[in-house]
Amino acid sequence: MIRFPRLVLFLAAIAIAGCGAAFADSYPSRPVRFVVGFAPGGPTDILARRVAQSLSERFGQPVVVENKPGATGNVATEYVIRAAPDGYTILVVATSNAINMTFYQRLSFNFLRDVAPVAGLARISYVMSLNPAVPAKSVAEFIAYAKANPDKLNFASGGVGSSNQLAAEMFKTMTGTQLVHVPYRGNAAAYTDLISGQVQFIFADVGSVRAHVQSGTLRGLAVTSAKRLSTLPDIPTVAETVPGYEAYAWYGFAAPKGTPVDIVDKLNREINAVLTDAALKTRFAELEAEPMVFTPAEFAAFMASEAERWGEAVRASGVKGD
Repeated sequence: MIRFPRLVLFLAAIAIAGCGAAFADSYPSRPVRFVVGFAPGGPTDILARRVAQSLSERFGQPVVVENKPGATGNVATEYVIRAAPDGYTILVVATSNAINMTFYQRLSFNFLRDVAPVAGLARISYVMSLNPAVPAKSVAEFIAYAKANPDKLNFASGGVGSSNQLAAEMFKTMTGTQLVHVPYRGNAAAYTDLISGQVQFIFADVGSVRAHVQSGTLRGLAVTSAKRLSTLPDIPTVAETVPGYEAYAWYGFAAPKGTPVDIVDKLNREINAVLTDAALKTRFAELEAEPMVFTPAEFAAFMASEAERWGEAVRASGVKGD
């Protein structure tokens, strides 16, 4: 009488495992949705669509991108968290997900707890770009000038709590400089004032600022990646002057918590196969995007680390989302 229930449970576990494997083999049997928390046309949307196209070909099923902008990605995140954990509704994760955990005080979910990490996508570095009137030709000169002129240098960003604001906040903390934040509705809106000198500098993604740097309308002072970029080899890293400094926007994929492990593993394998494809690497290079190939466990560890790192920047800056 004691052993019988244990045997039943053992056999049931085997049956469930077998069903999970069979489900993974047949997955996907209908369209898969990638949910993006931002409007069409931005880096998150563009990168997701390029992966979705390749996955559609591999799956033999449509992989469609659905945009649900709002609250710096929280609308899309909550939507996916509440979705059925069946592998058919996938969140395109962005840096904002790590930032929002500290930036917003009253979220209805815990991002790290309520998602199943699936795979990485890409990272995009920033360029610290100055109006040429600023008399600094290096990061060291910029720091010296900023310290001699506290609160006289204004930096633009894509909005309060945005990753490029917090990249500048990290710089402030690590260099002991006093710099004034001027938020805009996206980086593109800031460039007119940057070029005219109303604001003095910005940490902007390489893709959006490269043309301004190459034309000389803005001075590319440094890149925020750990190593110099192959496309801008003459521009040093911030870390060459400020050891340990590194900042970039990053993206990945997550499913609702409770999604079967076999489904998560299959998605991970297929996404990683796409990310290592030479053709996609070429297309990503056009956006200055570096593919990030992770296992689900590695992506989970990465997101936890980033939540802590960006959380420190949020706390140091004192900004709050609500």
